Amino acid sequence: MSLAITSQQRASQFFTLPLKNFNFLKHYSTSIQTESFFINLLEKSTHRTHLTQIHTQLFTRGLQNNGFIITKFIHAAGSKLGQIDYARKLFDEFPQQHVFLWNAIIKCYSTHGMPAAVLDLYSGMQWAQVSPDKFTFPLVLKACAGLRALRYGCAAHGQILRHGLTEDVVSQNGLLSFYIKCGENNRARVVFDILSENNRNVVSWTSVISGLAQNGQPVEALRIFGGMMESKVKPDQISLVSVLKACSDIDGLSQGKCIHGFAVKTGFETEPDLQIALTSLYAKCGHVEDAKSLFDRVKEGKNVILWNSMISGFAKNGRAEDALDLFSEMISNNVRPDEGTIQSSVRAVAQLGSLEHAKWMDEYVSLSKFRNDVYICSGLIDMYAKCGSLVLAREVFDRIPLKDVVVWSSMMTGLALHGLGTKAIDLFNEMKKSEAQPNDVTFLGLITACSHSGLVDEGWNFFLSMKDYGLEPNQKHYACIVDLLGRAGYLDKARDFINKMPVDPGVSVWGALLSACRVHRHVSLAEHAAGKVFSLDPLNTGHYVQLSNLYASNRIWCGVERVRLLMKSKGLSKDSGFSAVEINGKFEVFRMGDKSHPRSVEIYKKLEWLEMRLLENGFVPDKESGLHDLDGEDSEAILCDYW
Repeated sequence: MSLAITSQQRASQFFTLPLKNFNFLKHYSTSIQTESFFINLLEKSTHRTHLTQIHTQLFTRGLQNNGFIITKFIHAAGSKLGQIDYARKLFDEFPQQHVFLWNAIIKCYSTHGMPAAVLDLYSGMQWAQVSPDKFTFPLVLKACAGLRALRYGCAAHGQILRHGLTEDVVSQNGLLSFYIKCGENNRARVVFDILSENNRNVVSWTSVISGLAQNGQPVEALRIFGGMMESKVKPDQISLVSVLKACSDIDGLSQGKCIHGFAVKTGFETEPDLQIALTSLYAKCGHVEDAKSLFDRVKEGKNVILWNSMISGFAKNGRAEDALDLFSEMISNNVRPDEGTIQSSVRAVAQLGSLEHAKWMDEYVSLSKFRNDVYICSGLIDMYAKCGSLVLAREVFDRIPLKDVVVWSSMMTGLALHGLGTKAIDLFNEMKKSEAQPNDVTFLGLITACSHSGLVDEGWNFFLSMKDYGLEPNQKHYACIVDLLGRAGYLDKARDFINKMPVDPGVSVWGALLSACRVHRHVSLAEHAAGKVFSLDPLNTGHYVQLSNLYASNRIWCGVERVRLLMKSKGLSKDSGFSAVEINGKFEVFRMGDKSHPRSVEIYKKLEWLEMRLLENGFVPDKESGLHDLDGEDSEAILCDYW
C-alpha cells in the first residue's frame, strides 16, 4: 500500500473498513499519524465507537494532551454527534483549559439547546480567570436570549465593550439578536447605530428589521429596510419575510407588491417561508384571490403554516364557506391541523351561522388533542352562540374543568348576543367567586348585554367599575356606552358622554351614535355624527346607507339624493341584500328579485302567501327606506322579492 496519499484520504480509507479493523493504523509509520490525520478522522466520525477508538490511539501516540486535537475532539463528540457527556469528560480531564477549549464545550451545549448550561460554563470560565474572546460572546448572548436573561446579557454587553469588540460584527449581531428577543428594541437600535455602516452585514440589518416587525413597529421596520437597500446590502429570505410581515400589519399592499417583485427577481419567491408571508399579506389586505393563486402554485409540500395562512385569510375576509372547504381539503391531504387551523375554522363556522357545521366542528375538536384547549373551547362557545344555540354553548362552557377569564368572557358575550343581560350579570357574579379576574373583554360583554336588554343603570355601573380592577376603557367600551344610552333613547346624554371622553372618539363611537339616531329618527344629531364618521371611515358604505335610510324614513328626499351623489363621487355602491336559510346542512341564498333558483315558482307563491298573512295580522311594511323613487306597487313587489 502506497503511503503517498493525504491524511484525508487515509481517514476515508479507515471508514471503508469495519470498526473492528481500526488497528490497521499500526501498519502505518508513527510519523504519518499527525494532527491533521486525526482531525480528518474526527471530522468523518459518525458513531461513539469511532470516538473511543480514536481516543485510544491518541493515548498510544502520546497526543492526549494536544490542545488543538482535543478541541476538535470536543466539537466532534458534542456539537456534531451529541455525545455531550463524552465531550464534557474530555474537557474536565484536560490539564490546561484555554479559551478555545472553553469555547468548544460551550458550543456543544449551545448547539443542543441547553442555554442554562452555557451560562453555568461561562460563569466557570470567569471563575477560572480565562478571558472570553469574540467567539465566546455570541454563544453566551444566544443563551441569554433563549432564557430572556436580560441582566446577564447586559453584563456580557459590558464585557464586549471592555474587550474592544464594538466593531466585531459577529459579537454585535449577537447583541442585536439578544436585545430584540428580549423585546428591547431601543437598546438594539443603539447597538445598530453604533456599528459602522461598513461593518453592518445582512444579519445586522435583518435582526433590526425582524425585531421591529415582531414588536409592533412596522413603519420603522420598513424605514430600516429602505436604508438597507440604499446601503447596497442584498436582503436575504429572512429579511423579506420580516418586511412582508410589516407590510401586512399596516395593510401596505403597494409596498408588499414591491417586495414581491424583488423576491421574484432574486429567486426567493419559491421559498416556503416567503410563500407563507406573501399569502398572508394578500389575504390580510383583502386580496384573497391573489393569495389563493399563490397558494395554488405550491403543488407539493404545503405545510400547516401555509394552509393556515389561506384558511385564516378566507375567514377574515368573510368567505367562511371557502375557509371550511379548504379545511376539509387540508384534512383529506393528510396535513395535521394545529391550534391555528382549528381557531380559524371555528371562526369560519361562527360566521356561517350553520348549526350543523358547528356540531361537526365540536365533534372534531372533541376527538383531537385540542379538546381541553381553553382558547379553542372559548371559540366553540362563541361559535354556538352565533349559530343560535346557547344550550350547546353552555354545554361546552360547563365541560371545561379550569375556566379562565377567556372562557367566562366568551359565555357572557354569547348571552349578550342573545339579549340576556340578567343572565350575563348572574354569570359575572358567579365568575367573581372563582379565581378568574375580569379583563377588558369581560366588561365589553357585560355592557353589551346590558345595552341589548335595556339595563342602562347596570351597564353604566359596570363601566365605572372597570377602574376597580385596574382597567382603562378603550374605544370599544366607549362605543358600547353610547349604544347603551342611544338604544334607550338618551341621545343627548350619549352626545354629552362623547364630548367628555378623555380620548378622541373613534369611528365606532360616532357609528354607535349614528345608529341610535337612525332608530330614533333624530336628523340633526345624525348629520353631526355622520360627518365625523365619513371623515374617519370614508369608504364604509354602511354609514352612508344608515344616513340615507334616516332621511328616507323622515321623507327628506333631498337628503337621500345628497347621500347618493356623495357615494357616487367616492365610487361607492350599496351591496345588494340577501337572505340565507340552512336546509339539511346546505345554505340556500336568495337575493332581491332573484329567480334563478330551480324552485323559484314555489318560493314566490309561498312568499305571496306569507305577505297576505302578515298584512292580515296588521303588519305595515316600511316602503320609505331606500324605495322613495318607486311607486307603491313596485315597492311592494320589491319588498316581497327581498328574500
